[in-house]
Amino acid sequence: MKKAAFLNPLIAALILLVCAGSAQSQTRIGDIVEIDKASSTELIGYGLVTGLDRTGDRAMSRSGSVFTVQSVASMLRKFDINVDPATLRTRNVAAVIVTATIGPYHAPGSAIDVTVSSLGDASSLSGGVLLQTPLIHPQTDRVFAYAQGALVTGGYNTEAGGARIGRNPTLTATIPAGAGVVDNDMYVPDREEPLGLIMRDPGFGNAARIVDAINERFEMPIASAQNAGFISVEYPGGFQDVGDLTFFTSLVLELEVDVEVPARVVINERTGTVVAGGNVLIGEVLISHGTIQIRSQVTPFVSQPLPFTGGETVSGTATEVGMTEESARNIVLEPNTTVADLATSLNNLGFSPRDIISIMQAIDRAGALKGKLIVM
Repeated sequence: MKKAAFLNPLIAALILLVCAGSAQSQTRIGDIVEIDKASSTELIGYGLVTGLDRTGDRAMSRSGSVFTVQSVASMLRKFDINVDPATLRTRNVAAVIVTATIGPYHAPGSAIDVTVSSLGDASSLSGGVLLQTPLIHPQTDRVFAYAQGALVTGGYNTEAGGARIGRNPTLTATIPAGAGVVDNDMYVPDREEPLGLIMRDPGFGNAARIVDAINERFEMPIASAQNAGFISVEYPGGFQDVGDLTFFTSLVLELEVDVEVPARVVINERTGTVVAGGNVLIGEVLISHGTIQIRSQVTPFVSQPLPFTGGETVSGTATEVGMTEESARNIVLEPNTTVADLATSLNNLGFSPRDIISIMQAIDRAGALKGKLIVM
């Protein structure tokens, strides 16, 4: 097999992210923690998308979306327009579910992004406009925002004469800054309660480093790790009102610490993607990999008898089966070889992304991968 001196296009599905440097890096505390009791809230709503070019929900067929007709009739009644739902045609309208995430710092009057997805049997939401839709908390029915605006699908879907052509999903869409916040549970620091920091990636080592950095910065033991994922920070005596507590919180989050990057290799078998950190090492191991290709070919034939022989013309097929086996390609890895070095070697030998994934899994089972393998 011809060796590839550069990144083979067939390996385009392989993405190898190599973290330069050692297993530790300087990182802001605010980038690796979340503030306790300052979580985001998931919102949901039901609405109608109009302005579709005959790609909306069907109303008359057996598989039609009855709720779309009912929703349109109910909306028209609010404008003092009474119609019989049985007479409505809704191919230009689609019922949708609208979702959004509101953060703890979104004040009334601010805007948030929303996602719109088809609920009925519409074929496309492209070109549609979402009518005003209240976004509620699914457990309390409390309205946090109202969404409205033109949809952005990022795809297309065209059908004519029974043929259809399309690219990218058109049954889901977004509206950037499409919802206006009207209510929210804003996070406000409380002097009576300590500042809680929740680790995004829990670890005893990183938690201890954060505690040391905070205590060293303020020259007093105000921070303590409750466990590998939660750090409690007491407010110093000089910080009293909300403005002072907010300033103190910003000082804590801006501190930089040496974060230990976990040794992980993440594999997505569906897409053939491999993501690994540069600190992932592989022990001494021998890799031998070969492939077998089986080929089956069916050839039609016609047997024509000679003239005046009384024979009959016969037709049929001839099947030929063959097998090609490539010789195994061997790689000997020295101790403490990185995943980046291995990926380069495999690419130079012409391995496909699927081959690389199989080899990574085999190395992990052999106990030579000095890290955690995560298969998605």
